[in-house]
Amino acid sequence: MKKNRKKLLLSIIIPAYNEEKTIAQIIKKVKKAKVHKDIRKEIIVIDDASYDKTHSLLQKTKGIKVLKHKENMGKGAAVRTGLEEAKGDLIIVQDADLEYDPNDYARLMEPIMKKKTKVVYGSRLRNYPIRIVGTSRTPLLAHYLGNKFLTLFTNFLYGGEITDMETCYKVFHKEVVDGLVLNAQRFDFEPEITAKILKRGYKIYEVPINVKPRGYNEGKKIGWKDGFGAVYTLVKYRFLD
Repeated sequence: MKKNRKKLLLSIIIPAYNEEKTIAQIIKKVKKAKVHKDIRKEIIVIDDASYDKTHSLLQKTKGIKVLKHKENMGKGAAVRTGLEEAKGDLIIVQDADLEYDPNDYARLMEPIMKKKTKVVYGSRLRNYPIRIVGTSRTPLLAHYLGNKFLTLFTNFLYGGEITDMETCYKVFHKEVVDGLVLNAQRFDFEPEITAKILKRGYKIYEVPINVKPRGYNEGKKIGWKDGFGAVYTLVKYRFLD
């Protein structure tokens, strides 16, 4: 007689700040997203002191855990709050907009489920063409080039082989972040956690993903100052931590 296999828990951490236009829709997509048959979901949303209708919409949504910051602290701080609460065997970070597609979860988790790795990043930049002109020109070209530079700089400092350090879709086995001290407040979360994962000797496995970038008029928050902050963070944790 076969024993019932214990289902693994996937903690989905969603930091949100003034995302009233998309928060309900992305949570619906997260709930519907298919994952491995031996996985169940835990959805944790951190409202980073939104002043629009984000929090009222979250309060009306069933099947999620909502945490609220009293003051706006940034994406990194929100993710750290989520990590403190997460009980999952696996953890993934999900932005509250619609750039990233939760239907990628199954593919992202597959290498971990097959015990090929403990960390998977969803890469937006593998085989991604640069088009300067035309109707199909690369959106947010400056961001694309900035991401490429930061990724190359990461690989140079830490001996990595990744193509997209700044991606939101990062999937971890819980052992990767257990005991990991994170200090990020804003978008420095991406370089900090990548630096510390690589310093711990974990190999990052990448899975290609597609995204639908949004512009600043649609609520995009990361800016050029965050790029300089990422460089500082990468150097800091290479030599000082």
